[in-house]
Formats: sequence, C-alpha cells, structure tokens
Amino acid sequence: MNLKPIWFFALLFFANSLLAQVSKDELFNTIEKTAGVYFAYPQNEIKPKTPIPIGYKPFYISHLGRHGSRYLISDDEYKGIIDLFEIAYKKNVLTVLGKDILSRLLLLWKEVEKNGGNLSPVGIREQKGIADRMYKSYPEVFVDRSNITACATTVSRCVMSMNYFTEQLKVNNSNLSIALYSGEKWQQFLNHHTEKAISYRSATNTWKPDYKEFEKKHVNSDRIIKTIFTNYDLLETNISANAIMWSLYNIAGGMQNVETKISFYDLFTKDELFDLWQCKNYKTYVNDANCALNGGIMMENAKPLLRNIIDSAQKVIDKKIVGADFRFAHDGNIIPLAMLLHLDGCYNSISDPENFYKVWSDFKVAPMSGNIQMILFRSEKNNDILVKFLYNENEILVPPVKSDLLPYYHWNDVLQYYRSLL
Repeated sequence: MNLKPIWFFALLFFANSLLAQVSKDELFNTIEKTAGVYFAYPQNEIKPKTPIPIGYKPFYISHLGRHGSRYLISDDEYKGIIDLFEIAYKKNVLTVLGKDILSRLLLLWKEVEKNGGNLSPVGIREQKGIADRMYKSYPEVFVDRSNITACATTVSRCVMSMNYFTEQLKVNNSNLSIALYSGEKWQQFLNHHTEKAISYRSATNTWKPDYKEFEKKHVNSDRIIKTIFTNYDLLETNISANAIMWSLYNIAGGMQNVETKISFYDLFTKDELFDLWQCKNYKTYVNDANCALNGGIMMENAKPLLRNIIDSAQKVIDKKIVGADFRFAHDGNIIPLAMLLHLDGCYNSISDPENFYKVWSDFKVAPMSGNIQMILFRSEKNNDILVKFLYNENEILVPPVKSDLLPYYHWNDVLQYYRSLL
C-alpha cells in the first residue's frame, strides 16, 4: 500500500490540533462562540476527510451525541428579565435602548414561552443533518441487515434528538430496523456522575472561592447598566446589576438556537463578551473537564460510558456483522468522555485560570449537537480492523496511541489503551 496520500492528508488536517488553543480573534470573528456550550452546531467548520485506506470497508459506527440546540433551560431565564424590564418601564427608568431591549424580549417571548429546556427547530435540523451526512458518507453501514440501536437519557430533548436522528436514517433507507431505548438502565452509563465529582462541584471550599475572585475581576456591569437604565437605583430591586448582565448575556448567546431572528449582541462590547465567556468556560472546565484544580476526578464519570462503547464495538467485531450504536446525552457527558478517550485538545490540564481558555474551550468540546464518532473499517484481506475518530464530524487524533496510518488506528491498539484506562 502506498502510504504517502494518507500521510499527506494527516499532515494537512492535523498540523494544528482541531481543538487547539482559542484566540480572541477567533471569538471576535464568530461572536456566537462566546455563548460557550450554547454555540450552535458548527456545520460550516466540517472539513474534507482523509481517504479510506485501500482494502478496507466501513462496517460499524459508534456515536455519542449531545442533544441538539435547545431553548434556555427554564422559562424563568427569559421571564425574570422581562418582568424586571417591565417594572423599569412602569417606573420610567428605561433609556431608549432599554425600551428597545424590552420590545425585543417580548418578541422573543412569543416563541420561547413554555419551551424552557426543549429541543428547538434548530436542534432538529442539526440532528437530521448529522444523520444524513453520516448515512451518505458510510452507506455500507446502513444496509437492510444492519444491527442498529439507539439510546438516550431520560431528558426529553435527548429522546427527541434520538428520534429525529434515527428518523432521518430511515428517510434514506426505510428498511432499517432501529431499536430505541431510554430509561434508568441506559441512564446509568450515559449520564454517570461519581459521588466524588458531585461533592466537589457542590462544596463551598473547593473551586468556588477562586472562581468568585476571577468573576469579580472579569465582570463589570457598570457600562451596560448605564446604557439601559436612566436611574438604576430607582428600580429598588434585589437583582444585582451583574445578574442583569448575565441574564442578557445568556439570552444573547441562546438566540442562535431559536427561530426568532433578532440579536442582543449589540448590547455588549467584544471584550465584555470575551470576559463573560471566560467565566463560563472556567466553570465548565473545572466542573466537567480535566482541570488540574479538580485532580482529574471527572474522568471517572465517563468510565461506564467508555466501557459500554468498547464492549459494544467488540461484540459487533466478534459476530462479524454490520451495525451502529447511537447514544444521546448532554454536555456534561460528552466532555468527560472526550478527555477519557484522550482526543487531541480535550484533556489538557492546567491550574492557572487566566490561561484556561488557551488550552480548553467549551464551545469546541461541547457545542449544541456536539458528537464523537468512532468509525470502524474491516480489511477485505485479513482480520485487521481500523478505527477513525471524528469530533463534530472532523477527524481527530488520539495522541497516546501510535499508528502508521493516521488518522486511522488499529483497533487492537486502541482497545488495549482504553482497557488500560478502565
């Protein structure tokens, strides 16, 4: 086999890590990325794939996907700020801009009311698109005899994501038989969190004191409050100015996930958005990822899921069948899995909060509909199995595992490495 084409593509796509450090310029060029885990699925960033090595054919896909774009987690995240602005309007303390913000919020409310936490139409389109591209990229996996399963956490947006994803596969081949599951049996490995992880997150003396100092340094609401209210003190509210800024920031970031075509980004300077995002990124990095401050304990959350993934893949290999396993969960599940898999750029560990964003970025690791795919290929000549990893449909490396066919790995090498971690 002539390996030069494979290495050429490997060098082309991996000269820079897919999930390498982020810069202010990247965020400022795509301001929606400052929404962090509310960043809508980056379909426009999908790159061409490396050719499949000669003599190999795809036969199995293992997939973990975050649910699609959703509304903010609760109606209260919208209604609370609307109520505040309406009180300010009655007290006549809104500026012209403040009144304009209220009109935008009321327009948005028409769509989002009673939809808190639900999958949005944007999320539906994301899931259908991922499924459609997968089917067209690997049609050999989706034949009539394929053994296909799908499971989701018990949260409705995950179940709905699973339903729309699998329905799209059936649009391409109506003869597919797909077994769908959701319940505590699947929840226990899809959404596992150790007692140690839960205790660390909730404790008052672990990460929270340092985070509060970081937020105090990076969040200043004085400017934005003065542009919205003529006299903020007259509101006589127990909602802090910073809380108002945070609410508007969350709504601004969430607009890319809904159908209403208005924006709130004009309320902020780019540096304000960058600092607010840094705070959100800090929280997620410490609470779900491999931040040095948590001692690596979050990797344990993904071990039941990794065990299910490799065991399911090995069963398909041993039975010499064709199939796929699809799993649908949350950002708090894809983040620890990515670092336990040691996907490039997903397991960096540092302790300096000012540099967190330089080594780990939430919008890259867990955007809406974020997904990790393992595509397995069977040799037509011998028993060799190759595997390729995709993150958000882009090829990604596993640096601790060596290979002569990057970005493809020999399955036995991958299996041995992951079993050593378990």
